[in-house]
Amino acid sequence: MAKREYLIKPLVGEIYPTIDRGESIYLWDKQGKKYIDGSSGAVAASIGHGVKEVIDEMVGQANKVAFVYRSQFTSDAAENLAKKISELTPGDLNWSFFVNSGTEATETAMKMAIQHFQERGIHTKTKIISRMMSYHGITIGALSMSGHPLRRKRFTSLLEDYPMVEAPYCKRCPYGLEKGRCALLCATSLERTIQKLGAENVAAFIAEPIVGAAGAALTPPKGYYEKIREICTKHDVLFIADEVMTGIGRTGEMFGIHHWNCVPDILVLGKGLAAGYTPIAAAVASDRVMQPIIEGSRLVMSGHTFSANPLSASVALAVLHYVEKYNLVQNSKKQGKKIMKTLKEWKKQFPFIFDVRGEGLLIGIELDETQFEKHSLTTHVIEIARNKGLLLYPAVSGPNGRLENSFLLSPPLVITAQQVDELLIVLKEVFHELSQEVKGVI
Repeated sequence: MAKREYLIKPLVGEIYPTIDRGESIYLWDKQGKKYIDGSSGAVAASIGHGVKEVIDEMVGQANKVAFVYRSQFTSDAAENLAKKISELTPGDLNWSFFVNSGTEATETAMKMAIQHFQERGIHTKTKIISRMMSYHGITIGALSMSGHPLRRKRFTSLLEDYPMVEAPYCKRCPYGLEKGRCALLCATSLERTIQKLGAENVAAFIAEPIVGAAGAALTPPKGYYEKIREICTKHDVLFIADEVMTGIGRTGEMFGIHHWNCVPDILVLGKGLAAGYTPIAAAVASDRVMQPIIEGSRLVMSGHTFSANPLSASVALAVLHYVEKYNLVQNSKKQGKKIMKTLKEWKKQFPFIFDVRGEGLLIGIELDETQFEKHSLTTHVIEIARNKGLLLYPAVSGPNGRLENSFLLSPPLVITAQQVDELLIVLKEVFHELSQEVKGVI
C-alpha cells in the first residue's frame, strides 16, 4: 500500500529526491547522490549553499527580533538594506518597498506606477504595456503582465490583456528581419502601441532586461533599451525593469539593465536579493516616481504581513555584502564567458543546438525541436541531466514562446573555473545522449 502524501508538489504523485544538505554549488539527497546546482534552484541561490557568514547573520538577527509589522515599527535591518540598495542602483532609484516574492514586487511596481499618476491628478493612466514572451509572476496582476502562454492559459478569462509588444528575439525575428538591419523595430513598436492605446491611458511599460523563463535568456541588441527609455520619456510612461532574475550580479553586471545605457523609473528585485536564504523582494522607485506620493497621500497602497521583516532584511543585506566582498559580479562575467565560449564551440559538434545566448551566468540554450520526436524536449533534457547529477532550469522559446525546447544554465555566482569544467563535462554527456535521439540516428 502506497504511503499517502500531504504535501502538494509540482506534480502530485511524482517522486522527488529529498535533499539533505548543500554546500557551495552542490546538493546531496538523502540517498547520498550529489548534484551540481546548475540552475541555482530557481535562479535564486546565487551565492551557493551553506554560506556561514549569511547563516550567522540570520541567527544573530533572530536572537534580536525576527518579526515586526511594518505598519507599527521599522528596523535597522530594513533601513540599512534600503540604503544599501540605493547605493547600488543607478540614477535616483532611492526608495525600496520590501515584499516577499518577485511576483509581489512586480505587482507593487505596477501599483506604484498607477498611483504615481493618480497623485499627479491623472486618473486615466491605468494601462500597463508588456511584451510577448515575458514572465512577471503568477498572481493575477503579475500574470496579466506576463506574455507566457503556457502559464496564462488556465486563467485567461481572469487576466488583463497586457502583453502587446513583440520580444527582441533576433534569432527568430517576429518581423522576419536581419539583426542590425531592423532599425530596432521590436523597440519602436512600443511607441506605436502607446499611440494606439493613447498615451493618456498608459502608465508603464514593464520588461525583463534579459528574458528568463519565457525566452531562455533572450538578450536584446545594442541600443534597444536606450530606444525604450527615449519612447517612455517622450510619452510620460514609466519604465519598469523586472530584475527579479537578472539582478544582483546574475548577468555579469550588478543589474541586467547595466548592459545598456538606460535607467528605469522602477526596478524590481527578488531571487538573488537574499539568494534563497529567506524570502524577500523589492520594488525600488526613483525620487521622481515617489515625489507626488510624498507630496500627496504619503502612502504607497500596497503591503503584506511580512513586508520588510527584519530577519529577511538582515539576510539580504548580508548577501549583498558577500557578493561585494568576494567580487561575485566579476566572477559571473568571467565564468559566464568561459561557459558561453564552450557552448558556441559545441554547436558544430551538436547541430541540434539552435542557439546559445545570455550574459554572465544567465545562459539560455535553445534546441532545434524539429530534430527530435519528443513533444516536451525541455522536460526530457532536464530529466536526463538530473539523472546524471546536473540541475537545469526549464524555459520556453520558439515562435510566440510556445515551444518547450529550451533551458537555462545559471549556476551560483561562486562557481570556480574548476567547477565550470566539472559542470561542462556532465552537460556534454547530456548532449551526447541527446545526439542518439536525433531523427534518423539509430
